[in-house]
Amino acid sequence: MSDEIRPFRVDVPEAVLTDLRERLARTRWPDQIPGSEWGYGTEITTLQRLCEHWRTSFDWRAAEARLNSFPQFTTTIDGQNVHFLHVRSPHEGALPLLVTHGWPGSVWEFMRVVEPLTDPTRFGGRAEDAFHVVAPSLPGYGFSGPTTEPGWDPYRVAETWKVLMARLGYDRYGAQGGDWGAIVTSNLGTIDADHLVGIHVNMVIARPPDPANPTDGVQPDEIEGMQAIAHFQEHETGYQQIQGTK
Repeated sequence: MSDEIRPFRVDVPEAVLTDLRERLARTRWPDQIPGSEWGYGTEITTLQRLCEHWRTSFDWRAAEARLNSFPQFTTTIDGQNVHFLHVRSPHEGALPLLVTHGWPGSVWEFMRVVEPLTDPTRFGGRAEDAFHVVAPSLPGYGFSGPTTEPGWDPYRVAETWKVLMARLGYDRYGAQGGDWGAIVTSNLGTIDADHLVGIHVNMVIARPPDPANPTDGVQPDEIEGMQAIAHFQEHETGYQQIQGTK
């Protein structure tokens, strides 16, 4: 059935991990101009240390076990496979909470908060502050993939989350998101307002009231923030230029 919810467990074959380690070992490193450090991109010794960590030290099986310590499921919505954690609170009256990760993240972003949210009394909190946590992987990310057609913009993802929460039987819930998850969550606040008690985002995109006079009414610390954003957009967004073009 199209609305079936299927149990899911992470189980990456050992051959895949072996292949990754072998490919990391065969990396052919470019030269770097002496003294350039981060001026032309990623500093090479930093990247080498990172790759060596992934090759020899990172324990994927431990990460896999951590993911598998929480109930996981998949379902099909709008033709797309959707993976999600669904961790119900032991406390009566817990509020469902949908949390959405960003780019280039995953549900791993929430590993440290799932238990405090679902069972706050174990962490010095109150039972009345408990949540049932639903943490989906964005389409094309992690185990929600691959996508098979274009068009998975934040609005379409929000429509999918609306269906997911209804499919789980939740008619009253909250939503939180950061980065792309914030944009998805903002859209969800518009299209499913009748069922949302509220949203929380930790990336707020705001524009000056008058684009022709962008500093009118802006406080000094806000101007500093605008200057920092301008510097970032000019010097640190090569990845956006690459991924946003052919």
